[in-house]
Amino acid sequence: MALTKGLQKNNYIIPLIIVGFIFFVIGFGIGISGFLTPALRSAFDLSTGQSYLVTAAIFSAFVIFGRPSAWVITRLGYRKSMVLAFMIMALGMILFVPSARSISFPLFLLALFVGGIGNTLLQASVNPYVTIIGPIDSAAMRMSLMGIMNKMAWWIAPLFLGLFIDLQQVDINHIIMPFFLVAGILFVLGVAVYFAPLPEVVAKGEEVLEDNPETDSSYAKGKTSILQFPHLLIGAVAVFFYIGIEILPMASIIDFARITFGDEPNIERYAKYVTIGLVAGYLFGVFTIPKILSQTRALTIFSVLGVISTLILVFGPVEFAFYGLLLVSFSNSLMWPAIWPLALADLGKFTKVGSSILVMGIVGGAVIPPLYGLMVDASKGVAETASVANYQTAYWIMIPCYIFILYFALHGHKIRR
Repeated sequence: MALTKGLQKNNYIIPLIIVGFIFFVIGFGIGISGFLTPALRSAFDLSTGQSYLVTAAIFSAFVIFGRPSAWVITRLGYRKSMVLAFMIMALGMILFVPSARSISFPLFLLALFVGGIGNTLLQASVNPYVTIIGPIDSAAMRMSLMGIMNKMAWWIAPLFLGLFIDLQQVDINHIIMPFFLVAGILFVLGVAVYFAPLPEVVAKGEEVLEDNPETDSSYAKGKTSILQFPHLLIGAVAVFFYIGIEILPMASIIDFARITFGDEPNIERYAKYVTIGLVAGYLFGVFTIPKILSQTRALTIFSVLGVISTLILVFGPVEFAFYGLLLVSFSNSLMWPAIWPLALADLGKFTKVGSSILVMGIVGGAVIPPLYGLMVDASKGVAETASVANYQTAYWIMIPCYIFILYFALHGHKIRR
């Protein structure tokens, strides 16, 4: 296997375009799950808290398969691991068919979990690939470009499912055809990636051979365990909180819109506000990092903005608070692009293992949104339906998440011992 260190800009443009389509597919899958959260409530007669198990089923796969994904990537390389990930995701989509025909919510959750395993391997492959394919100080800019592709799919996914599913009168059997189509697309993309011109890349110090450790000039020299990199472990916790607060607006915005504006036709159109906020932030990152803002400074500023946005969302008037979700999404945009390069810095030969640890942090998407749903249920008490105030109050859960990410930006990523 030919290994290549970070490439020059002219050399990594084509690989980035290919990986951009992969990020689009990742976003499409997450967008579908977010769209299904409110839809499945009526199909399976679920409470608010139970409906968020849809998100939990997907993201719990990250903590279970996160560490093994490093073993897979080490042996197959980034490109072949991406191919395998697409095939697993296609299998997950096919499993939706028997779950729909039998109206089985547990089987539906199993299908989501299998798809989550594929997503785990895909995330563990593409994120470090984008981070190390070029200069490390511009990694957040490249990740922002990938984020634009990813979040465009968030917006397209609900429109795609909306062709087959009526949110007001959900028929679970209607999901069979779209998931067959998505499974076919994933299979074709896997084959395409196998033949795509994606060079294998390595981080600084990662090419060190075990029988010649003296060639390792990185901070990782002499380290024997991934646990000896505290900045990585703190970064994984930051990823945990970030993913939770990124997924929460997407998973809750349709419910929040319905409780705020009533059962308007095409209520799913409000999902676009989350995408607009994120894409606006990514564009900001593309044009400012690293020329105007460093990755560290960007993460600091957007963490503070996240706290301010949440306070507006919680305390603002009803209609104004709803649009505060757009500002929350804007605040979330540059966190993922900035956390990855800061957490992977100086890992050397531990880069692939470190990436798998960061991917495990994505399980935050299985924890924060369900907790939010339970908080909504708890705050409404014995009332049949939740009020706008119940939803607003539950958004308090995002405040400690932003505070920890701010700590990582200011201090946590610097720890070396």
